[in-house]
Amino acid sequence: MTIANTPAPPYYAVIFTNLRTEVDANYGATAERMEELATQQPGYLGHESVREGLGITVSYWESLEAIRNWKKNTEHLLAQQAGRDQWYSAYKTRICRVERDYEFDESTQVL
Repeated sequence: MTIANTPAPPYYAVIFTNLRTEVDANYGATAERMEELATQQPGYLGHESVREGLGITVSYWESLEAIRNWKKNTEHLLAQQAGRDQWYSAYKTRICRVERDYEFDESTQVL
């Protein structure tokens, strides 16, 4: 697991928070395909994802236009519909402009 290497702000974050149903039909393969497909989209900067009951995926984008284009991607539209029909009991998507970020990495610290 890694932290996305994003550029200097400003950029955008899409925060997708969800609760799963018991249905697993092709979920893992679809999630992997969406990750692969997102990385090919113009304006994609990276993502981070965790699931421990509650699932949270944060994807990073250069612009609101890049986010709109990803949302309209045909395969992504089909996955969104499957999510509503099968995989998620609830979800929320938030779109934010990142104005500032900072980081710490113990591997780069001088002792």
